[in-house]
Amino acid sequence: MQLEPQDYQQQHKQRLAWMPWLYYRLKAKHLQWAKPWQNDIQQHLQALETVQIGENCFIAPDANIFAEPGRLISLGNSSFVAAQSFLHGPITIGDHVAINHGCSIDGGQKGVSIGNNSRIANGVKIYAFNHGMHPEQDIWRQNSQSQGVIIGEDVWIGANACIVDGIEIGDHAVVGMGAVVTKNVAKWAIVAGNPAKIIGDRRDKA
Repeated sequence: MQLEPQDYQQQHKQRLAWMPWLYYRLKAKHLQWAKPWQNDIQQHLQALETVQIGENCFIAPDANIFAEPGRLISLGNSSFVAAQSFLHGPITIGDHVAINHGCSIDGGQKGVSIGNNSRIANGVKIYAFNHGMHPEQDIWRQNSQSQGVIIGEDVWIGANACIVDGIEIGDHAVVGMGAVVTKNVAKWAIVAGNPAKIIGDRRDKA
């Protein structure tokens, strides 16, 4: 099979979509096509949705980002959103934040905030709303409530973790893989399990 240069470029684009951190390691010869490609994706998205994108960001072409008027999604500088993630505003994302592939983040009414330098691993679910559960009415007929979710700076949320509405995760905390966070997490705490419980302090990992 005879491959053409564009075949390699297309494969490289797919690799970047699933592993966006590689975008920031590209050599100058690759940036010649990668930067215009990203500029087109980001300009098109900002024309269609209520989205603000900082400098040097990366957004996978198959990321699903929806931000109606009043549901702003903002990305700080040097942040990325990887392949097949779903984001529905309002969401505020700081600088140097990673949203890895397959994440699902819905801001509800009150929004989701993710602080600078935080890492959201693949498959994480964050929902800033909840259904009413009154026993005398069908679930689908009930209004949802929203308190919002706040994730601090320098936080690591492990793969497939789930964070429910009303939660605040303090700066420098770590949420273990597959954890279900139903209570606030203190600064520097390491939590894991379902429901998530404190299993350590990050400062002890020095």
